[in-house]
Amino acid sequence: MRAHRALLPALALLAACSPQGPSKAQSIPDLAQPTRRAPSDPASMKASFAPVVKKAAPAVVNVASRRIVRQQRDPFWDFFMGGGGGAPRDQVQGSLGSGAIVRADGVIITNHHNIEGMSDVTVQLADRREFPATILLDDPRADLAVLKIDVKGERLPVMAIDDQEQLEVGDLVLALGNPFGVGQTVTNGIVSAMARTDVGAADFGSYIQTDASINPGNSGGPLVDMDGDLIGINTFIISRSGSSSGVGFAIPAAVVKQVVSTALGGGHSVVRPWLGVKGQPVTGEIAKSLGMVAPRGVLVAQVYPGSSADKAGLKESDVILSIDGKDVNDEGGGAFAIGTHKVGDRVPMVIRRGEKEQTLTVRAEIAPEIPARDERTLTGRNPFDGATVMNLSPAVAQDLGADPFAGKGVLVTKIGQGFALNAGLRPGDFIREVNGRPINVVADLASAAGAGGANKAWSVTIERGGQRITARLTP
Repeated sequence: MRAHRALLPALALLAACSPQGPSKAQSIPDLAQPTRRAPSDPASMKASFAPVVKKAAPAVVNVASRRIVRQQRDPFWDFFMGGGGGAPRDQVQGSLGSGAIVRADGVIITNHHNIEGMSDVTVQLADRREFPATILLDDPRADLAVLKIDVKGERLPVMAIDDQEQLEVGDLVLALGNPFGVGQTVTNGIVSAMARTDVGAADFGSYIQTDASINPGNSGGPLVDMDGDLIGINTFIISRSGSSSGVGFAIPAAVVKQVVSTALGGGHSVVRPWLGVKGQPVTGEIAKSLGMVAPRGVLVAQVYPGSSADKAGLKESDVILSIDGKDVNDEGGGAFAIGTHKVGDRVPMVIRRGEKEQTLTVRAEIAPEIPARDERTLTGRNPFDGATVMNLSPAVAQDLGADPFAGKGVLVTKIGQGFALNAGLRPGDFIREVNGRPINVVADLASAAGAGGANKAWSVTIERGGQRITARLTP
């Protein structure tokens, strides 16, 4: 797994209902929310996780992937060492991770970063048998991938995906996986926090935080509750040493189920609804200015015209408090809350407008792709030679993690060999003007690039990180 990633655990505890009927002085317990209780005596402290592990462990697998990279040898080194004069040689790069079997015919969930860019993926079962795997679906946004192995009709042990578990901070959890390649390992801990949206490399996530020990190699392995069900996929850690320091994160089961369901339905990419809102967390100072008792929610700065939020009646300066009953405290939390729904779902959103709270109904819709992408790789005697570009739209912004509110423009997505590389263009740059001419769509850029002549000096304005840069270039 990546150096900064690892797995984490999250579990649910003991549930008990009162054996006696409620007296007048007692409140009636909420049967839908089982009560939790801590171990109360030495005997209960000796209780074992073994039954949970025996149920879950057979469905945990190791995932090994590799690719062959051709590297150019240093001709000077070869000359002095009597080598082959810089002839290329092949080098094998590999990745080790974990996964969980979620369907008996060999469907497996793991992390995207375990198989990213790899050509060969091998799965090792708990009984040490190995199978080549094919990738059914790869979802970089959520850092998940669905694999399939051919077990010739055999029924494998399966781990249930429990996306209905009402996790609470303090619940017991187990993390299973293959840390450092030493073999299947189990660690225990608690749910340290919920709905962490301001961490991680993936741009779509609301993570379960756990203190269960997670290390490199645990990535893609399950975080399970006390029923042995999958409640998350361990994916990364925060650590200064690269090893577990008790701060690990798991992708919640709701996202896992969404990705698996898409793959089993024949989809090759996950279509997620888009809210169409730009906002900022409500700070103490903002809360005070709005007359709120305490800071909570997201202050809406912009609403994308025609988006789900716009159609629902959301306005600038509204404060989004919750979506589908889940508190929303930053822009990522709002995107996650709507993104886990199916397209067409009607989702309640509680907002504060002025001094009153009200509920809006948002219809989950996909991000529009207007204008069309029109992806092109430009060539020729111009500053954009070797650059791949496409039109900006909410759909493109969602796919690439760009800002959909950046306005009209042409987005650089890749830089290959050519003058664009030497000129310093980077993926993520917006091309705004060429020789004083505004660039709104790819067709504008292609026309401007084709209009230039040999030895011509070009004036190019780009936007990078919110700042505009103008340079004069001579290809």
